[in-house]
Amino acid sequence: MNHDLVEKNIGLMIVFIIIAISFGALVELVPLAFLKETTEPIKGLKPLNAMQLTGRDIYIREGCTVCHSQMVRPLRSETERYGHYSVAGEGVYEHPFLWGSKRTGPDLARVGERYSNEWHRAHLFNPRDVVPESIMPSYPWLFNNDIDGEMVGKKMAALRKVGVPYTDADIEGAADQVAGMKEIDAVIAYLQQLGTLLKYKR
Repeated sequence: MNHDLVEKNIGLMIVFIIIAISFGALVELVPLAFLKETTEPIKGLKPLNAMQLTGRDIYIREGCTVCHSQMVRPLRSETERYGHYSVAGEGVYEHPFLWGSKRTGPDLARVGERYSNEWHRAHLFNPRDVVPESIMPSYPWLFNNDIDGEMVGKKMAALRKVGVPYTDADIEGAADQVAGMKEIDAVIAYLQQLGTLLKYKR
């Protein structure tokens, strides 16, 4: 039988497996590149400003994505806890996007404006001061590290090349916006804007 030929020839089996997986991936992924809801920003979405962009870079640098996802799944248990489920249009300007799937800590997709800046400061300095059972590490160095504004404008210029609509004014004013600020200020600015455009209606 024909299937015996494939099953007994490992090389041929590998070729057919690769073809099957490739076809499946094309069927699943290619349409997404052309759907309006996955390629166009949601109403009100703006690129991150210099402070928020710097905060995002620090967020990535410190490995926050290892323990926190930024993707609320469209299930009742998820939306009841975190808010509106995540939509692709929120991540149009994200390079790379940080949806993730790991949740040692809670999802942060809708954390923006849920807590005060002072709460975030206390939490990042020593998480157990505000959440006694927390296993999150402390980040005291963020309070001492100055932001290097020299690279922020260059990052914006690079992101503009891949479609993020930064203006010349955004790029030119980036260094001034972060001048004299600490890394903790940038991280909080990033966290406070997460998920604030979509509201969950119960």
